[in-house]
Amino acid sequence: MFIVCVTAKVKLDKVQQFIDITLENARNTRLEPGNTRFDVLQDEEDPTRFTLYEAYHSKDGHAAHQKTAHYARWRDTVETWMAEPRQRTKNMALFFGEGVL
Repeated sequence: MFIVCVTAKVKLDKVQQFIDITLENARNTRLEPGNTRFDVLQDEEDPTRFTLYEAYHSKDGHAAHQKTAHYARWRDTVETWMAEPRQRTKNMALFFGEGVL
């Protein structure tokens, strides 16, 4: 399992627009055969900070995601809405879902 965690700090006046387009991207990503999970989290104390938790069967599934039209639309649209650069970590799952890998 390949996990990508993205943290985004969004400009205050773009929060709702960011939520709308990010949920659209998440819904479409969940339809991809290589995707297992795509969660969108909003920080409880700072509503301009979001975490995107993306799980793929493999690195290839994530690479395929980055070639989709919905991802390109999201990436290009939110680029100027960031209050600071997005942060991303790539991870290999050691314990995921119901069992140990």
